[in-house]
This record gives sequence, structure tokens and C-alpha cells, in this order.
Amino acid sequence: MPDSFGTTSAFVKKILYALQKRNHNNMIFSKGVTDSSITSSVLFLLGPDCQEKRLSSTPCLILTKRSLKVKQPGDLCCPGGSISSGLDFYFAKLLYLWGSPLSRWPYWPLWRKRRRREARRLALLFATCLREGFEEMRLNPLGVKFLGPLPSQQLVMFRKVIYPMVCWTGRQKRFFPNWEVERVVYIPLQNLLNPTGYARYRLDIESPRKNGKDPNMKEYPCFVHEYQGESEVLWGATFRITMVFLETIFGFKPPDMDSLPVVCGSLGENYLTGVR
Repeated sequence: MPDSFGTTSAFVKKILYALQKRNHNNMIFSKGVTDSSITSSVLFLLGPDCQEKRLSSTPCLILTKRSLKVKQPGDLCCPGGSISSGLDFYFAKLLYLWGSPLSRWPYWPLWRKRRRREARRLALLFATCLREGFEEMRLNPLGVKFLGPLPSQQLVMFRKVIYPMVCWTGRQKRFFPNWEVERVVYIPLQNLLNPTGYARYRLDIESPRKNGKDPNMKEYPCFVHEYQGESEVLWGATFRITMVFLETIFGFKPPDMDSLPVVCGSLGENYLTGVR
């Protein structure tokens, strides 16, 4: 791992401590967190870059690019999804067992003793995103190291609340995306800490009207990821989650949006439905 991040062990410990310090006196999960109709849980997954044949030590944010067969096609997202009633409650109980990623979390005994209700909610949400990670990209749930939760994010275009769970995966060298995922994307953290990578995302949003399509233009802060001649735009809730993480761990804030260069894009009518 580059000198700017130190050793993997030191880097992981830094994240563990910073997240626990932030969450120590805060209520993380709302009362309606078990409502599967409005709740989603995602993995804010960190790990080495394994795109090339030789495993790189560069720490990356590991995201999925959504396929054209689902809602929000083409977006970069954290792996995860909605609670599966019954199934995830069962998986949550398994996380209490010795040897599970949650039982290996240093602060788990403290949560179970002093924050029992939140501990149950944490186990359920973590079970949900681990299951989704396995389904979407064949992430090995036993191969992740849980580092702590991040604050929730409210989706703008959907009635959903997202609960991110920060994890480190250092052993898995290959992922196998399912039909929901076009490909797995690795963004080096050192790139995310470079202010020159940020831009203003100017979107034409198409909406149905009786007399045709009515484009609405809106602007959002974003990060432009360049890899092998291709550009991917990180924006929306995943961008906001990433910014909270970077500020919490590194004290980093992106440049003011008004000062950023403009990147243009468009969202079709199928963006919210996934139907083409």
C-alpha cells in the first residue's frame, strides 16, 4: 500500500477508530429501519485493485456499474439492496455466531451490551448487504472485515433510505457479476482525494408529457473516474456516501461546485423504471 496510507493494518485501524468515534454517541438507525419498502443497505466496499493480473496494493473503493436491465442503468453504486423479509432476519442471527464478520468487529461486544436495539438493526442491515453482495458479484461474505456503519442517506428520486456499511476485502481477487451488474469498477482512494477529479454533472432529465418529452436540466456534484480511456461518473447518493467517508477518515471535502468544470449527461424516461 502506498506510503500515504501506511500499511494495510494501520489503514484499516484508522478507519475502525474514526467510524467508532463518529458513531459513539449517535443513533445510527431510525425506528422504521426494518421496513423493507423504504430501507436499503449497501456495502461501502474497500480493497486492493485486482483489475490486472498482478494484485495491486493500492486501496480502492469497489463499486458496481448497474446494467441496462435494472433501475438507474449505468450508475455507479455500492453493492446492496432492500431487506428480504424472513431471509435476512435469519442471516442476521448467524452473524451473532463466533467467526462471522460482525463477531470479529472489535466494537461488537460493546454494541451488544450497551446498544442492544441498534445492534439488532445493525446485524439485519449488514446481513442484507452481504447477501446482496454475494448475489450481485459473488462477494465472499466470510472474507470481509467489517469496519463500521456510515450515516444514512435519503434518495432524491426514490422513497428510500440507504444505510452504508464500510468493509475491507483483501483476499478476494475476482468477482463474478450477475445480470444486474454490467461490471465491477475500482476507484483508487488517492484519486478520490485529488480535487482535480471533481466536476459539475449537468443532466437533462426526460419526463413524459402529453405533447412529448420535457427535458429538465439539473446539476449535481460528481467525480469523474478515468480508466483505460473510458470515463465513469460517480454522482448521487453513492457520491454523497463517498464524501462522508472521505471527510470522516481524511478530513477531505470536494471543491465548491460553482468552481468546477461541467460534465454533461442525460437520463431517459426508463431511468427510474429500468424498462426500455
